[in-house]
Amino acid sequence: MKLDVLVFAAHPDDAELNIGGAICSLTDRGKKVGVIDLTQGEMGTRGTIETRKKEAEHASEILGLSYRQNLNLGDSMLENTRANQIKIIAEIRKTQPVVCITGAPHDRHPDHGKSTQLVLDSLFYSGLRKIEADGLKEWRPNHILHYMQDRPFDPDFIFDISETWESKKKAVLAFDTQFNVKSAGQEPETYISTPSYFKQLEARARYFGHLAGFEFGEPLKYYNGPAPLSSFDEFLNNKANR
Repeated sequence: MKLDVLVFAAHPDDAELNIGGAICSLTDRGKKVGVIDLTQGEMGTRGTIETRKKEAEHASEILGLSYRQNLNLGDSMLENTRANQIKIIAEIRKTQPVVCITGAPHDRHPDHGKSTQLVLDSLFYSGLRKIEADGLKEWRPNHILHYMQDRPFDPDFIFDISETWESKKKAVLAFDTQFNVKSAGQEPETYISTPSYFKQLEARARYFGHLAGFEFGEPLKYYNGPAPLSSFDEFLNNKANR
């Protein structure tokens, strides 16, 4: 399957949290989007491997994904090894995405920064024909972007998710062992499980949307230099409300 966009996430729910609105917007417009989860989130305080898998399946339906795989590289044990790179390279070559979106370069959770560097290295090596991965032909995407995670960065773009904010909310809340939990029950409360965390998520989307003249927005950074621009269509066809 050839994809328009392939999103990488350290844990199930990272894609939904941080780029879910853009994914919904793309799939609503008929684009083929996939997600590669690098771990099963098995070290998370709440939930189990089985519940996280079911939640990811539910979220994938809401997002309208064409493809999703979990590489099970080890939650809290992510290593930038050739063996792990080959697993990622195989997914890149199999799906041949035009655009790849990965996590923030640095973040609160150690897995986030580690997974990003692992993915970036794999994306580069995927273009080297002498590196063997399941007999698949070399491939590199045309563009690589970072989505924002827990800690902010200065974005290069704000993607308008005003029309897909409700869908993003549903996709995030599909992980019902993790988010917006009214009471901890038999499992302990965590940094992300309280309703106040979900309010913060909405506040961020409103803040970055406001900066760009939208109601809700998701911030993105272009990888490794200025973003290339060959058309003014985005500027000629859209007006920021600011």
